[in-house]
Amino acid sequence: MAAATSLHVAAAPVATPRVGFSSSSAAGYRSASAARSVRVAAAAGSGAARAGRRVVARAAVAAKADSPASAASSKSDGHEVLLFEALREALIEEMKEDPTVCVFGEDVGHYGGSYKVTKGLAEMFGDLRVLDTPIAENSFTGMGVGAAMKGLRPVVEGMNMGFLLLAYNQISNNCGMLHYTSGGQFKIPIVIRGPGGVGRQLGAEHSQRLESYFQSIPGLQMVACSTPYNAKGLMKAAIRSENPVVLFEHVLLYNLKEKIPDEEYVLCLEEAEMVRPGEHVTILTYSRMRYHVMQAAKTLVNKGYDPEVIDIRSLKPFDLHTIGNSIKKTHRVLIVEECMRTGGIGASLRSAIIDNFWDYLDAPIMCLSSQDVPTPYAAPLEDATVVQPAQIVAAVEQICQ
Repeated sequence: MAAATSLHVAAAPVATPRVGFSSSSAAGYRSASAARSVRVAAAAGSGAARAGRRVVARAAVAAKADSPASAASSKSDGHEVLLFEALREALIEEMKEDPTVCVFGEDVGHYGGSYKVTKGLAEMFGDLRVLDTPIAENSFTGMGVGAAMKGLRPVVEGMNMGFLLLAYNQISNNCGMLHYTSGGQFKIPIVIRGPGGVGRQLGAEHSQRLESYFQSIPGLQMVACSTPYNAKGLMKAAIRSENPVVLFEHVLLYNLKEKIPDEEYVLCLEEAEMVRPGEHVTILTYSRMRYHVMQAAKTLVNKGYDPEVIDIRSLKPFDLHTIGNSIKKTHRVLIVEECMRTGGIGASLRSAIIDNFWDYLDAPIMCLSSQDVPTPYAAPLEDATVVQPAQIVAAVEQICQ
C-alpha cells in the first residue's frame, strides 16, 4: 500500500527550454507564474487538468537495449549539457507544465543553489514557487510533506545530503508512512534531492552516503543518477510520481557533459541500465562507482575478460528482472558501491540475489564497498576508504578463477 510499483506520469511533449530566457519573455513568464504562485491552493486543486495529461511512465522510457549514450546520440538535434544543467532543465520543464511543482531549500532561490541546479528559477517562477528557507532541514522538509499532502508537488533540496539527517523523522515517520497510516487518504508526491557521496576533501560530515540510512523506510523510493541523460529523465519521473522519491546526486558528477535529446523523455524509476553487455561476470554498481567500474572494465578486457556492467539506478526497489537475466547468463556477480559495507545497498542487493537467483550462481557473490570509517579529510586516506579500479580488477580475476 505504501509504495506503488508503477508510476503514473505525464508524457505530453513540451519544448526543452534552454536556460537563457530573453528579458522580455522572462518578465512575462515571471508575472504569469507569480499570479499562479499566489494561489497555490487553487493550483493544487487543479487535479483534473493534471490527470488529463498523465500517462504511464513506461510509454516514455527508452528501450532497455539502448544505453543513455546511444539513446542520446541517436538524436541528431540533441544538445550538450552538464549534469547539473540537465537537472535544471528537468525542473524548468516540469514547473512550466505543472503549476503545483515547487522547490524548497536553503539558497535555492536567487543564489541558485550550492551547485547551481536551481539557478535562474526564482526569476522565472517567483519567490513563492522557489522558496529560500532558513537553515532548518526538519522544518522545511516537514513543510514539503504537508504541501504534498495538500496537492502540491514539492522538490526539497538538501544543500548537502548529510544535512538531511536532521529531517530523518519527517522523511521516515511522515514522508514514507503517511499514505499508509492515513488509510490511503493522502498521497505524498514529494522529491527529496541533493548532493552527496565522497567528494574532494570535504570531510566526514559532508561525505555522507544516506542511501544506507533511507533504504529501510517503508513507502520510500530511491534512485541514483549517474549521467546527464538519466539525471534529467529520473528527475522528471520523480516529480511526476505519486510516491515520495529520494534522488541521490553525486557531488563529483555535476560537471559531467553529455548530449541529450531535445525532445522530452522520461525514464522509469524502477529500471536498471545495461551499460556494457558481457559474458563472464555481472558487475552491479551505481552513481560515481559506475565510472570506476568502466575504467576497470578497460583493463579487464585487455586481460581477456568480458564483464557485463549494470547501473542499477533504482536503489529501492531493485530491478530484479534486468539483474536476474544478467546473472542467468554470467553466473557470477560483483557488486561495487561507494556506500558503507555494513547495512549498505550492496548488502541488501546481495541478499536479494541469494533469495532469487541462488541456483544460477557458480561463485560466491563479492561486494566491494567503502570502509566502515568516517571519511578522512586527507586525500590519500580519503582515496583509501573508497573502492578503486585496481580493486575491481582484482575482484573479477578472483571470481573468474
